[in-house]
Amino acid sequence: MPRLSRRALLAALATSGCVPGGAGQAQGAVARPLALDPLPPGSRLEALGGLVLDDAVLGFGGLSGIWIDNDLQLTAVSDVAHWLTARLVLRDGRPAALTELRTGLLKDGSGQPLRRGFGGDAESLARLPNGTFLVGFERWHRIRAFRPISGPGAYVEAPPRLELAQRNGGLESLAVLPDGRWLAIAEQLRTHQGPQYRQAWIGGPGRWRPFAYGPGEGYDPADCAALPDGGALVLERSFSIFGGFTGRLVRLSAAQLRAAEGDVALVGDEILTLSGPIPRDNYEGVAVFQHGGRTLVALISDDNENMLQRTLLLLFALQDD
Repeated sequence: MPRLSRRALLAALATSGCVPGGAGQAQGAVARPLALDPLPPGSRLEALGGLVLDDAVLGFGGLSGIWIDNDLQLTAVSDVAHWLTARLVLRDGRPAALTELRTGLLKDGSGQPLRRGFGGDAESLARLPNGTFLVGFERWHRIRAFRPISGPGAYVEAPPRLELAQRNGGLESLAVLPDGRWLAIAEQLRTHQGPQYRQAWIGGPGRWRPFAYGPGEGYDPADCAALPDGGALVLERSFSIFGGFTGRLVRLSAAQLRAAEGDVALVGDEILTLSGPIPRDNYEGVAVFQHGGRTLVALISDDNENMLQRTLLLLFALQDD
């Protein structure tokens, strides 16, 4: 019998249910602190620091969606059909560690583990006020509801025309706004307004309303997160063979989202470029939460389980909130 790697062994344990509840309590330090250089004067964000996550401890990589609540409880999903929960530890307001780590496989509606690939490509994560998690999937384009995240995934009515998105261009962006409406943006589904616009929706099951979202030139929407004032942040990314990964964070106002319907095309206000003092990588997840009287923004990168990339969790504070 061939010797299993540590990653394969952890994944096998989670799949087989050898750990109670089918979820693993990972051992070892899953993250180490990462210092960030200050952003230029006048920046809308303050760089607080980051963490470098260890795939060998997690047993998987590919983190693509993240949620952090005001008590620093973190939940994330991976595009290889896994979930994780942990507590974010801050020291002097800066990221120091992740503790209470648990991991497991996402499940279908009957409670059976999803397989990586067509059925398990989880790309976005949001949470309803009642604690239910919403997960957006690509390849098989759909939304499923999990309560808790380790439980079975219940059916959710998807936005109209989502099934027309490219195989790897589906629901990367999903958020629940303070007024209860859901915000969803497809990565690659174009609209009649022009090739630079992506199909977006606002509302939710039974009340989806389409509109258009315009990312920056050469960028695709990778995730979104609601702001306390009723607006939202949208994470955009770009990749080229010679330039590698770049990204930016833009802000949609509450007024823009109130008008989002029909032929409306929204373009955000850039507040951060993911280059310069920010380490470059494939940032795919954004979360917004409040702690210590500040509005904090977290970004997470998808390392594609590639040894040349890293899983980075970066933390910023909004300066104007």
